[in-house]
Amino acid sequence: MSRLIVISNRVSTGGGAQGGLAVALSAALREHGGIWFGWSGNETSEFTGQISLERIDGVTTATVDLEEQDIEEYYNGYANRTLWPLFHYRIDLAEYERSFAGGYQRANERFADTVRPLIEPDDLVWVQDYHMFPLGRELRERGIANRIGFFLHIPWPPRRLLATLPEARALVEGLLDYDLIGFHTEEWLQSFCDFARDELGGVVDEENVLSALGRRVRLIACPVGIDATEFAALSQTDKARQTFERVQESAVGRTLIVGVDRLDYSKGLEERFLGYERFLTEHPAERKEVVLLQIAPPSRGTVDSYQRIRSTLEGLAGRINGAHAALDWVPIRYVNQGYPREMLAGVYRASKVGLVTPLRDGMNLVAKEYVAAQDPDDPGVLILSRFAGAAEQMQEAILINPHSAEEISDALRQAISMPREERIERWRKLMNTVVEQDVMWWLKRFTDALEAIPASQSALIDAEGQSGGV
Repeated sequence: MSRLIVISNRVSTGGGAQGGLAVALSAALREHGGIWFGWSGNETSEFTGQISLERIDGVTTATVDLEEQDIEEYYNGYANRTLWPLFHYRIDLAEYERSFAGGYQRANERFADTVRPLIEPDDLVWVQDYHMFPLGRELRERGIANRIGFFLHIPWPPRRLLATLPEARALVEGLLDYDLIGFHTEEWLQSFCDFARDELGGVVDEENVLSALGRRVRLIACPVGIDATEFAALSQTDKARQTFERVQESAVGRTLIVGVDRLDYSKGLEERFLGYERFLTEHPAERKEVVLLQIAPPSRGTVDSYQRIRSTLEGLAGRINGAHAALDWVPIRYVNQGYPREMLAGVYRASKVGLVTPLRDGMNLVAKEYVAAQDPDDPGVLILSRFAGAAEQMQEAILINPHSAEEISDALRQAISMPREERIERWRKLMNTVVEQDVMWWLKRFTDALEAIPASQSALIDAEGQSGGV
C-alpha cells in the first residue's frame, strides 16, 4: 500500500470540535500512513517555507505559516469571497478582484515549493478542495510525476455560472494535470463535464475519462462518509450521556429539533428559521410542544457576508422568540459556539428531529452523524434538503425544498407525528447506507481508483496543458 500525502488548506490539530472533513482525513491517514500538509492557520511577517512537523493522534502533520497578504488575498479573498459563493450558486455575493486571483496563485505556488521535498516517488498525493485547484499543475511543473488526485468537497456549479469567473478556463485547464478528480455526486461530476466539453473541447468516454488539451483525467463520483461505527459509539460515552440527559431535562418533555451548521449563507439558516416560524403559526396547538436548538458556530468572521448573516439570524431569532415565546417556553435556542463531537453525539441522540436544510451543499456530514447517533429502538427523524449532496444517498429522510417555508413546516409536522414503526424503518435503511458507505469506503474507492492509474500516465505532462494559470 502506497503512503498517502494529503494536502489541504487547513490541517487537523486533533481534539476539540473537529469538522467532518478533518475526522475523515485523519482516519484515511491512519489507515495508509503518510503526511497531512497544509497551512498552519498562523501568520508570519515573511514567508520562509519553514515546515512544522508534529505527530498528533497517530497522524504526522506538516504545516507552514503564510504572510498577511497571502491570507487576505488567497484565503479571505479568492477562496472565500470568490470561489465559495460562486460554487454555491451565489454569484450575487462573489467578488472578482485581480489581486485575489494573484494571491491565490502565489499561495499555491508556495505550497508546491514547500511540500515538494516531502513527497517520495511511490507516494499517492491527494489534494483537497477548492483552495488548491492549481496545486496539481504547480507540482507537475516542479517535476512531481506521482499519481495525484483531487477531491472537491463543495458543489461544482453549472457551466453558465462558472463562466462568470474571469479565470474559469485557466482554473479548469489546471485541473487537467491531476490524474483523478473526485466529486461527491454524479450531478457535480456532470456539471464539470459540461464545462470541459463546451469550453475546452473535451471528450468524456463511457469510463468517465476526460480527454482534453492532450491530457486524460479520470472522473469519479465518490461521496465522503463518516466513521459511522465510531460515531455511534461516541453517543454511548459518559460525556455524550451527560449531554443527552442535560439536553432532555432542559426540553422539559418537549420535542427537541436540532440544527448544527457553520454560520454560513449556504446552510439555509434564515430559511430554516422562517420555515420553523411558519410551523409555529400554522400549528398553534403544538407550538409549545417543540423547541428548536440551532447550534451555529461562527466562521470567516472577517468576511462581510458572514457578518451580515450573523446579524440577520440574531435579529430573526429575536423576532420569532418575541412573537411566540411564553413565560415558560422559548421556541428557538440559538447558540453561536461549537462543541466537541462527544457532546454533539449526545445532542443528536436527544433530538427527535434533525433539521438539515442547506440551500446548496457539497455533501453534509451532519446528516450522517445525526443518523449514526440515534437510539435504534426509538430513533429521531432526519429532515434533509434536496440540495445537499447527501440527499442522493439518503432518500429515506424527509426530503424538502429549503426555499419553501411551507415544505419545512409540513416536514416538521410529519416528523413530529411519525409513528415509531415508520421512524425505525426509515432509520434502519439510512443507517445501513451510512455504515456501508463510510469514510473507509470513501477512502478505498478513491485511492483504489488513483492507484489503478498507470504510472506512466502521471508523468505525461503535455506542453499545451501547462500553459496558463489562475
